[in-house]
Amino acid sequence: MINLYSTQIESLSIHRIGNKSKSEGLFVSNDPYPLSDEITPLIKEFFFKPFREKEENYYRFDHETDLEFHTLFGIAQKVFENPGATHLLSEEIAKHLYDQSEHPHIKAGELYIAHLENVMIDNIKTDAIGIFKSELKQDFLQFRESGSNLEMLLEQGINLNKLDKGCLIVNHKPEEGYKILSVDSNRYDTKYWLENFLGVEIFEDDNFYTKKYLKFCQDFAKDVVLPAEDKKEEVLFMNRAVNHFAKNDAFNESAFVNEVLDNPDLIPEFKHYKTEQAPKYKIEDLTEFPISNKAVSTQRKKIKNLIQLDTNIQIKLDFINPESAEKFVEKGWDEEKQMYYYLVYFNKEQQ
Repeated sequence: MINLYSTQIESLSIHRIGNKSKSEGLFVSNDPYPLSDEITPLIKEFFFKPFREKEENYYRFDHETDLEFHTLFGIAQKVFENPGATHLLSEEIAKHLYDQSEHPHIKAGELYIAHLENVMIDNIKTDAIGIFKSELKQDFLQFRESGSNLEMLLEQGINLNKLDKGCLIVNHKPEEGYKILSVDSNRYDTKYWLENFLGVEIFEDDNFYTKKYLKFCQDFAKDVVLPAEDKKEEVLFMNRAVNHFAKNDAFNESAFVNEVLDNPDLIPEFKHYKTEQAPKYKIEDLTEFPISNKAVSTQRKKIKNLIQLDTNIQIKLDFINPESAEKFVEKGWDEEKQMYYYLVYFNKEQQ
């Protein structure tokens, strides 16, 4: 988990990256940008806000031969070894990005490269490199006095509420290719940013494993539990699965199966489903791992606890008190109406 609350920008370099295929050129600033007290809080919010709002999916640098041949990995090492050389090394980053900007869809824009201090990740304080790019310009009006009248001037600039692209290379786990976060508001050129420029792959840690295993469980519930039983049991299965993750620090598949699968007939189905589907989720050999509480909370929000009926009625089950659904909700079949029904017991309606 990353925390940027106390993070400070120690240096900032700004360059302009054109589209190489259109011969738009590369503009490299001679000196770092001198941040003022007025602009610093604005630029920090511009850079960091997308990472606070986005789900944490970590990446790491990857190279088919060896990380020593990875361009950005090598530059990052040099920055972390000598932060005072950040501006000089930022020129290498700008040139590397420019070399990847050859597709005609790639938009020109400003590139911001910052050395960051006081970044908290996995409860460790460290530094990081921030690489951000603004591409899309917006029209805005400026006004000036002209004699006894006001004139409108149409100008263009960037919207400080929307960062187009960005990444944080955190000085953590360098032997595995560092932990990296990335954001990209413009999905049309994701390959250019993630693959061509950053050269990263998913960082497989407890956060990754927790999310992947819960997504696997969610699909098992939909593909196996629902057809074998009903919507109520699908929801309750996922409720038990999430609660099992929430109350344990480490995952053990045998303990999970014994606690969560209350129908013994589903146990061989679960094992078969995992054998068939595990490669899709990258959990083939995954039977034990530390649980990420952050990932559990994130995935819980994505799981639906509604029974949606074709009679335009919804039944919402409580994930906090699942025993209520088991005790007070019954499903049956009405022969006269030739319809299923849910029977719900209660003492009184609540306000």
